[in-house]
Amino acid sequence: MTIPMVDLTKQYQALQKEINRTIGRVLQSTQFIMGSEVEAFEKEMAEYCQTRFAVSCNSGTDALQICLMAIDIQPGDEVITTPFTFVATAEVIRLLKARPVYVDIDPDTYLLDISRIERKITKRTRAILPVHLFGQCADMDPINELADRHGLVVIEDACQAVGATYRGRKACSLGSMGCLSFFPSKNLGAYGDGGMVLTSDEQLAEKIRMIRNHGSSRRYYHEVIGVNSRLDTLQAAVLRVKLKHLDMWNEARKDRAALYTELLSRGNVVTPVILEDRSHVFHQYSIRVKDRDGLRKALDEHGITTAVYYPVPLHCQPAFADGRQKEGLFPMTEKTAQNILSLPMYPELKEKDVQAIACQVLSFTG
Repeated sequence: MTIPMVDLTKQYQALQKEINRTIGRVLQSTQFIMGSEVEAFEKEMAEYCQTRFAVSCNSGTDALQICLMAIDIQPGDEVITTPFTFVATAEVIRLLKARPVYVDIDPDTYLLDISRIERKITKRTRAILPVHLFGQCADMDPINELADRHGLVVIEDACQAVGATYRGRKACSLGSMGCLSFFPSKNLGAYGDGGMVLTSDEQLAEKIRMIRNHGSSRRYYHEVIGVNSRLDTLQAAVLRVKLKHLDMWNEARKDRAALYTELLSRGNVVTPVILEDRSHVFHQYSIRVKDRDGLRKALDEHGITTAVYYPVPLHCQPAFADGRQKEGLFPMTEKTAQNILSLPMYPELKEKDVQAIACQVLSFTG
């Protein structure tokens, strides 16, 4: 038995004819940069995410950085975020010479603990950057209320949560701006890198469009300092094909997650908590167990691939060492990093495979 974390081959095989036909059409057009497929994809994503505007770019990381550039983040400014996320969330803050200010996570959802945010706000705070980790939205209404009260911008890192909802509203429509990644293993994945910023603010959308294209709204005239971060036409074309299937794939992920939870509830396993006012799209299905590394080894011996998201919190990473963020400051984050484990999760995962994985987990954990 061999079960991978993600199986992109099965998805491609199901869509092969349409995707190949679409790629062929782009090759015939020779419009490889900012072709018509890009504009069409942006319109479709804005509609899907319930925003007025969508601006594609080269990656989810670029999307985050462009959002910070759009609000003119300066050296020494502070951005409140979580230490329990992929490095890109804080990396872009540091690249702009601003400072990530971390808030510990809720032990049940692994999302920002909103009760701890306000005490971290200072006169240098410019933005709050919540992460919709693993596919579930952070508690956005209280975050927005807090931001409004203090004059802050809210930027959603929804790179793992395309299609997730919060109180009936889509991820990326919940703050000033929202960011998506189309990394191949994401719920909506390209055949290379890709990202997007979504917003309903027309002025922000126009500035984001300029920034992603060398700070230019017309060729060779540059109003602001920008970057080269355009989604290529081939990726947009592939993503348009896949977008039509996204809701179905997300539902399949939810079904697999429900089966995992049902089966694992009888063991010494902490399964994901889904809050009542949200829909979780399960980019990852992550459990917590006492002997995470032992379980991972045991599963590997049975051909079951797993992953650890994330083994080292950002405040403990050497790249972010600044003398202020030391081990022990964020106990919930650090504890979670020691015992969290992500199991295989993709729409094509068979029920019998979920059952086999759960059986091995229960066998190890008792």
